Amino acid sequence: MLECDPDWAPSLHLGHSEVKATKPSRFERRKKRQQTLKKKNTAPEPKQEPTPIPIHPVQKTEPDESPPLDDIPPLDETPPPDETPPQDDTSQTPMIDVSTLLEQDECSFCVCRRAEINRLLEENRRLKKELAQKTMDEDFFKEDDSKVRFYTGLPSFAVLMGILDQIFPTLQQNNRKLSPFQMLILTLMRLKLNLPDQLFAHIFSVGRKTASSIFKETVSMMYVRLNPLVVWPERPCLQTIMPQQFIETFGSHVAFIVDSIEIDIDRVSNGKPKAQMVPQNKKTLKYLICSIPRGAITFISKPRESQVDDKSLIESSGLLKKIQSGDLVLSECGFDIRDGVGLTCAEVDEGQLKVRDVETTRQISNLRLHVKRVTACVRTKYTFLNGPVLVSMTVPDVGEDITFLDKIVTVCCALTNMCPSVVMKP
Repeated sequence: MLECDPDWAPSLHLGHSEVKATKPSRFERRKKRQQTLKKKNTAPEPKQEPTPIPIHPVQKTEPDESPPLDDIPPLDETPPPDETPPQDDTSQTPMIDVSTLLEQDECSFCVCRRAEINRLLEENRRLKKELAQKTMDEDFFKEDDSKVRFYTGLPSFAVLMGILDQIFPTLQQNNRKLSPFQMLILTLMRLKLNLPDQLFAHIFSVGRKTASSIFKETVSMMYVRLNPLVVWPERPCLQTIMPQQFIETFGSHVAFIVDSIEIDIDRVSNGKPKAQMVPQNKKTLKYLICSIPRGAITFISKPRESQVDDKSLIESSGLLKKIQSGDLVLSECGFDIRDGVGLTCAEVDEGQLKVRDVETTRQISNLRLHVKRVTACVRTKYTFLNGPVLVSMTVPDVGEDITFLDKIVTVCCALTNMCPSVVMKP
């Protein structure tokens, strides 16, 4: 038999003459007693309510009114049976609950804490409002188109959001601090105001290199999306949108307005190798801009050195391939005319410019203000084109045939085409 069995008993008496038989019922009773004792020890104690403390009013007695010592019964003397001991009248004794006192203290603390929380919430709302007024985000421009015109050169907030919708899919976030809207605002502000990178780094709370890289990336994306806005119109469209004063002066001839933009180049190479630096004789670059009389820019030439005159620039830019014979080209200055009128007219004949005589040029001098508004539009709206620019912007990037400055000029002209015309409508 196994020794672990409860019915097992030793076969030897071990010195005893009488051995009591084992009973399984005793084992069961013992086990039941242990379980009952365990339940009593683990039972939760009843919660005791705080006992109210009675406060008895203190009655002052005069010394002469104190009872004599003889009237005081001895301690071992019991009162007569017919006399009952006086009972305390608890109905007239004021009772103060300890829990009530604690609740009153807690309530006063809650009032102070609630007042402090409300003050902090109000201060937080006020500081958020002040911060929102100084943050260049959507809320800053949404309700005020004058801010949009001043900071970006665009006519309205709707046009600004339209540009954002065009370039948003191509912008890379890369966990940057600025949102796509702020990246666009930074770029437009620099093109419009021509301010250094360090200032925009302070305004948008980013590093100088970060501001510079955001500007370069956003301009590249805008060039891809907005480049189709600078397009040569169809011939019937040109004749239809010709202003009335041009029709009265030139009849059925189509006129174009040309101007050159000269941009100064900064000699600082910005860390570029010497092989990529612009030669010493190339101090400025010149771009030819062609516009229709309505003010829309339709043609941008490749950059040339500043020593090239306007007539040679026009003939070498490829513009005359787009203009038909008999069309007129107007320029505020250039074409080697020395009459001093300030407005020059040349006619296209078999791909060559033939300057009209002085008398004809004087007859169209009344269009000088119109031409001046058109030619000065892009340079006054986006002052970045006034220079100077870093020499690194004049060097093409790897794998590209255009420079970063070419992209900037194209983007500025495309943004100008998105604005209302600066000349009068017929």
